Amino acid sequence: MHEIAKLFESRLNIANVGSEIFARSLEFQGAQVVQVDWKIPCGGKDELISILTKLRTRETRVATKGQTLQDLIDEANSRALEIVNASHPTVVGIGRALDVIPGMETNLILHAGPPVDWENMCGPMKGAVMGALIYEGMASDEKEAASLAASGKIRFEPCHHHSAVGPMAGIISPSMPVWIVENKHSGNKAYCTLNEGLGKVLRYGAYSDEVIKKLKWMEEVLAPVLGEAIQIHGDIDLRTLIAQALQMGDEGHNRNKAGTSLLIRELAPAIALVKADERTKSEVLNFMHSNDHFFLNLTMPAGKSSLDPISDLRHCSLVTAMARNGTEFGIRVSGLGDRWFTAPAPRVKGLYFPGFSDEDANPDIGDSTICETYGIGGFAMAGAPAIVEFVGGKPSDAIAFTLSMYEITVGESSIYRIPLLGFRGTPTGIDIIKVVEKGIVPAINTGIAHKDAGIGQIGAGLVEPPLKCFEDAFKAFYTRLTKEMNL
Repeated sequence: MHEIAKLFESRLNIANVGSEIFARSLEFQGAQVVQVDWKIPCGGKDELISILTKLRTRETRVATKGQTLQDLIDEANSRALEIVNASHPTVVGIGRALDVIPGMETNLILHAGPPVDWENMCGPMKGAVMGALIYEGMASDEKEAASLAASGKIRFEPCHHHSAVGPMAGIISPSMPVWIVENKHSGNKAYCTLNEGLGKVLRYGAYSDEVIKKLKWMEEVLAPVLGEAIQIHGDIDLRTLIAQALQMGDEGHNRNKAGTSLLIRELAPAIALVKADERTKSEVLNFMHSNDHFFLNLTMPAGKSSLDPISDLRHCSLVTAMARNGTEFGIRVSGLGDRWFTAPAPRVKGLYFPGFSDEDANPDIGDSTICETYGIGGFAMAGAPAIVEFVGGKPSDAIAFTLSMYEITVGESSIYRIPLLGFRGTPTGIDIIKVVEKGIVPAINTGIAHKDAGIGQIGAGLVEPPLKCFEDAFKAFYTRLTKEMNL
């Protein structure tokens, strides 16, 4: 009894779990309170909680090893993380899409995100398709291009189905020059177009004469000069450049000032030796210099080439792709192969260029979320607090985003590190099980396209992926797992 009385006489140090209203009430009464951030697993959804329990309970054993299903998943995820960390993305050249992209054909247009047909494409993607058809010489104007696109003579497939990725609308047509990035560890390759810059550009759905003229210059001048420069220079180690850029304030998705500068520094001596006139070489260097996002189209295939080797790893619950076509947001999961899990594309919350507002914006679009899937971009925002000037928020928000991503990943990058966090590796390996259990979705920063074709970029911001994609994948993953194990 004495000890109980002593307890009531002493100052209480209380840990409050759940609603903060109780913590505030106790603090008002003079108690020392630590608020514990806790939520009901799986959002309290019975079906999801039941699956999570079955994955982790000892009653659901794999007879041959006596392991839980979660044990098998953890082993597969550890192998996957090792493969991703060992990846070594390297620029090996530039080629024409028709010549180098697997399965590319003269009547095929590749696009960002999960599969979508012409009728269901959003405004900016339709605009980019029309621009590509005009650029290819298949149509002379908007009306003719739209008619051809709807005729059934043109096929549409996701970039991801052809070892490629594309920012925003993500359009790749046969004649477009593309970066060729090889993962030197696994031997696979990935492809991406060259970055046009910001504003009124094809990837944001613009297709004016000015846009087509720039694309032709990129095909006929920029790509040949860069291709020859790479031959003179030799392979470019992207892993090293990305690692350096993250140390210099980039996050690899919407902030690429350092990465672009490092690329120019790497290639400039070789460009000086290219067999082109001085004015042409100056134009190429000025174009790269004036486009801070030029490096984005290299971080994207770096991520794609690093994640494709785990695209069909048995028992692995890691996300291998997140992509948006402006209509739907979709994910793919290693242990589920090429299957897409989709939900309506969310709207972006961010900063708009003068004269535009949320009413003008298209829902989220683009393959550039491969950056976050890879462990950079929004996952590395703590190392790039200046990004908030472009996407909104405060520098402390950038740090909070990165810290929360450690909650839903299986590990850290052994290459990409964040100085502000004591050189801790970026959170790497999005686990659908952790996403569903904790209700935390990946942090993504992105550009904003106008909802109508032909206008282009109108801002940038942050977007939350739909949790439904991860929940549906989680249920399908459990079904496949139990079927494989005869449970």
